[in-house]
Amino acid sequence: MGRIFEVRKSAMFARYDRMAKQFSRIGKEIAIAVKKGGPDANNNPMLRRVMQNAKGVNMPKDRIEAAIKNALGKDTSNYDEVLYEGYAPHGVAILVVTATDNTTRTVANVRSHFNKGGGALGNSGSVAFLFKHLGVFKLKPEGVNMDDMELELIDYGLEEVGEDSEGNIIIRCGFTDFGNMQKALEEKGLTPISSELEWIPLNPMEVSDAQSEDVFKLIERLEQDDDVQHVFHSMA
Repeated sequence: MGRIFEVRKSAMFARYDRMAKQFSRIGKEIAIAVKKGGPDANNNPMLRRVMQNAKGVNMPKDRIEAAIKNALGKDTSNYDEVLYEGYAPHGVAILVVTATDNTTRTVANVRSHFNKGGGALGNSGSVAFLFKHLGVFKLKPEGVNMDDMELELIDYGLEEVGEDSEGNIIIRCGFTDFGNMQKALEEKGLTPISSELEWIPLNPMEVSDAQSEDVFKLIERLEQDDDVQHVFHSMA
């Protein structure tokens, strides 16, 4: 019974850590959105997107409101989004999206993670060309006709539509069409579960189970860094 309790307790702490990381990431995204477009979500599409994502991970409403209020404070940190590029073990390309108030600290930490994880931090542009920058919207399927929606969204930059393993609808559009797609979905009364900008590999790389394990160890190390928002890789 003691061992079962320990396992359950470990799982509980793991969920808590994931939730804390998600809330921290979204809090920084709210700060960036407010600094760029103001605190009124009705006039700030970026803030609307982040608030939708916050609800998608069950971030409490009072924490969302507190993050917006904090972003307006004079003493609040100014976060910049910085993209780092490099290679994991076995030649797998890695993109690391960060939100940082100290780029000197962040680049040093990211370089250290790459080195300790058997990879190497590269220069700007060294691997980004291996990916496509896309807007990705996740929608609940209830009440949605995928064929009709696909036809209606082509003019707004739709590149592909499909389903994930849970049956949710996944819509992808070009990076530059993200705002148009967001507006189109809003006008159709469709509220995404989440909407993100993602880097999708152009030619996914096949690796063995052992090799992927090495890569995921580096990815896990990177994701545990407080400045890291997202990590993308080129594995199939």
